[in-house]
Amino acid sequence: MVIERGVHEVSGADIPGILAEAARQGVPVFTLSTAGRTDKEAFFGAVRRTLPLDPPLGSGTVWDALSDSIWGGLHELRSPRVVIVWPDARPVAGAEGVFPIALSILRDVAESLAEARYTSGRPTRVSVYVAPAPSAGDTAPPKG
Repeated sequence: MVIERGVHEVSGADIPGILAEAARQGVPVFTLSTAGRTDKEAFFGAVRRTLPLDPPLGSGTVWDALSDSIWGGLHELRSPRVVIVWPDARPVAGAEGVFPIALSILRDVAESLAEARYTSGRPTRVSVYVAPAPSAGDTAPPKG
């Protein structure tokens, strides 16, 4: 498995292979868990619990502050590569707009951290793997 920079939607079945490859390569991995939902509070909570943040993120839920904090925290790791796995991502009723915003922030962070001109010559390849959680009504196909 090749770990590629950027944001990628994958199957939940792909996550173990991604984690194994990251471990084999010695790449730091951060696993966001939003408990199968993606409302603003769940996403901010997962980021606060999981990702390195600089500056620290206060108790508010301001998207620009979140983006700056994630960017700074990953940059301060001083690691040339980072993997973020979000294995249970799913929009929730009433908060459908949050999911694209969260993905956009992760995409922007991955793109800008890859640029030497924005990182004082110390870019970081950020790979984000998002595996949407099945909804409650989803069922697995029959085995046979």
